[in-house]
Amino acid sequence: MHVLISGASVAGPTLAYWLLRRGVDVTVVEQAPRLRTGGHGVDFRGAQMDLLRRMDLVDAVRAAETGMGEQVVVDGSGRALATLPAAFMSGEVEIQRGDLACILYERTREDAEYVFGDSITGLAQDAGGVDVTFESGGTRRFDLVVGADGTHSGVRSLAWGPEERHSTFLGFYQAGFSGPNHWGLDHSGLFYNEPGLGVMVSSGRDRATAGVGLVFSAPPLGYDRRDRERIVGIVTERFACAGWEVPRILTDLASAPDLWFDRFAQIRLDRWSRGRIALVGDAAWAAGPGGGGTGLAMTGAYVLAAELANGDHATALARYEAALRKGATAGQKQARNAGPFLAPPTAAKIRSRNRTYRALSSRLLLPLFIRLTEGAANVVRLDGYPVEGTLAR
Repeated sequence: MHVLISGASVAGPTLAYWLLRRGVDVTVVEQAPRLRTGGHGVDFRGAQMDLLRRMDLVDAVRAAETGMGEQVVVDGSGRALATLPAAFMSGEVEIQRGDLACILYERTREDAEYVFGDSITGLAQDAGGVDVTFESGGTRRFDLVVGADGTHSGVRSLAWGPEERHSTFLGFYQAGFSGPNHWGLDHSGLFYNEPGLGVMVSSGRDRATAGVGLVFSAPPLGYDRRDRERIVGIVTERFACAGWEVPRILTDLASAPDLWFDRFAQIRLDRWSRGRIALVGDAAWAAGPGGGGTGLAMTGAYVLAAELANGDHATALARYEAALRKGATAGQKQARNAGPFLAPPTAAKIRSRNRTYRALSSRLLLPLFIRLTEGAANVVRLDGYPVEGTLAR
């Protein structure tokens, strides 16, 4: 069997790793010219830690972890209002998405074929395989094609239709970038709100640099994700009158080299496969922030590889979806509250949220608080999927 995977971030290389262990030939195509570095922090918690252990990744991930501690909610003068425990925001271990992608790439690059700077532009399947056309002009045939290419999946658009048919907007937008650590943060973060606005700054491994996250509520906006000038204008206008450290943050935003911007949205599909074409991770079930997406994407890749090794592709894809559907639904349900948590709509709701989290962060209620954050992560268990095979060198 020869499987083509679209996407070299996290889900794609994870699927490649487990397919290789089961003797499957793998090609990974990535639209970017090279691995994407940086990115926001992604965390693992609860049952998701079992997957890191099965991949022998715990030590590598901990060596590159952000080491984030508490996040402190502050008012406009910088006074602390509430404290969010590390386990709530960062799970049992947190790592930058780009660092995790590099680890996974290093584990698979000698055995999988990686093609950077190219993408899939056409898919034509029949009973025996899929003929794939690439942006570079070539055509190749594969037994199976898997879209692991994120919320804005090209594979999904080709096989299921335009993204707007399957995407549900949750009413919030987010921007992120890195800039100077003006606050002297050391493995910690600050969190500031005004009605409909959320500002997060944190610094982990590199004390000279702070990661900045900006969240705001808004009706659907017209923009091109590649139009940096338009995005800077949207964010600047929305936060122009905000207090605290926001004016300085907006100055850094204008020159940030790694700015990204997207809306809070969820992908909802009746099925995650069509014939010999399948989806995994955000391409299939994007939940948005707070939905445990990275851990579930890696879990989905693990289950998909195991099922493909145990039977024909139609049966395997059906069993894979049956195993993951409940976890994906739980992640989406959990993530629906992320926008109102990060950017409450009124001053009264900001105060109410802060009171709630002060109470939940108390010594008495902290265990309950942590269990709540692990809800979606614990839905999918790997007990029925033993580790098998070894990488062929």
